[in-house]
Amino acid sequence: IAHAVGLEDSAPPYKSVMPNYWRKRVAGGSYFFTVVTANRMPWLTTELGRTALRGAIETVQIRNPFTLDAIVLLPDHLHAIWTLPPGDDRYSIRWSRIKELTTRAYLAGSGVEATRSLSRRRKRERGVWQRRYWEHAIEGDDDFKRCLDYLHWNPVKHGLVERVCDYEYSTFNKYVQLGEYDLDWGSGEIRDIAGAEWE
Repeated sequence: IAHAVGLEDSAPPYKSVMPNYWRKRVAGGSYFFTVVTANRMPWLTTELGRTALRGAIETVQIRNPFTLDAIVLLPDHLHAIWTLPPGDDRYSIRWSRIKELTTRAYLAGSGVEATRSLSRRRKRERGVWQRRYWEHAIEGDDDFKRCLDYLHWNPVKHGLVERVCDYEYSTFNKYVQLGEYDLDWGSGEIRDIAGAEWE
């Protein structure tokens, strides 16, 4: 699992819409996700946020395994690439549980949540995550590489660093160690993924 959330397992090398909430599901497939904090609250890269998320991912992987191929944490959103086990397309169950467990741990550690709307209060929803997330079913090696590049380049896109390798909360340097990137990769323009920065 990713160094970005403080886990030690190495990410393996990559394999040789929202408005209507329709989701493409591919059993055993790889997916690119964007998950956003409630009201874009910037808590994900705090020590408490990273610890809460790491614990949630570890817990969910025990009961519902998946490979976390890559991840980047920005203050108010994350991008991740997962590969599910053969015959399994239930990523929504995993994300629901990860969000729930992260929220519990984050609030228990005195994390600050966003102001909750009346609708959220009625549904007993906390102001930690946006309700939904964006996903893209990856189609083949070229698409996987495009998603991987976009994920790792994202901190540069948002002006958090000038060089991809300087961003701490990302699996980029793990992929450098695996020989998939040069350390100075990312100085050129990276093609956006339509919808990846939703809301």
